Amino acid sequence: MTETPSKAKESPGGKDRPRNIFARMWRFLREVIAELKKVVRPTRKELVNMTIVVVVFVVIMMAIVTGLDFLFGGIAGWVFAGKFNWSM
Repeated sequence: MTETPSKAKESPGGKDRPRNIFARMWRFLREVIAELKKVVRPTRKELVNMTIVVVVFVVIMMAIVTGLDFLFGGIAGWVFAGKFNWSM
């Protein structure tokens, strides 16, 4: 079964696809505004809860990365300098 390449949507009057660049830009802006009207904004309580979760997660990740940095730095100091150095 062979398929022929499909053409872009074209109606006999050519109304599906505006030719003018300004008409296409206007259509795009109308669609953007229509999508923005569908956005559900969080309540203040939800926003505060999500912010706290993000801050706590970032602090935990910083602690993990800092601990691994000191560990690998100490191991590198032990391998290359012969002593396990905990300071930077």
